[in-house]
Amino acid sequence: MIKGVALGEEIIVTTKNKVGLLAEISTMLANEGVNIHSVVAYEIEDVAKLMLVTNANIKIIDELRKKKYMSVEEIEVVVVDLENKRGALKVVTTELAKAKIDIKHIYVTSSSVKEGSSKMVLWTSDNEAAMEVLSQYLPGEGKG
Repeated sequence: MIKGVALGEEIIVTTKNKVGLLAEISTMLANEGVNIHSVVAYEIEDVAKLMLVTNANIKIIDELRKKKYMSVEEIEVVVVDLENKRGALKVVTTELAKAKIDIKHIYVTSSSVKEGSSKMVLWTSDNEAAMEVLSQYLPGEGKG
């Protein structure tokens, strides 16, 4: 069910929300040749928060900071490649709960292709321990 587990870096942009903010950021990334692997964005009380995993965080983090957003930071996350099958989220969340690892945030992208893949991005209370727990489910590792 779990096809891959890796540490990654996520960029978190916090700023005043405005119409076109995501278009502005995605255009900048496209113009720099950066591919967005995962994104989640939301607004709380006029403040926008965008979380991005890209193929070139180092290349664009300074460019994002030059735009004078409230905050641009980078955090370590766990990136999990999953089979797009019923129960995949249950396996990940149950095993992390058993290990007493708190999920700070999570989002998943899913393929519409039958038997496709999903990509899950997790920020946890202990990313190294989460990697160890989830790696047990890799093919050839025993539980997978």
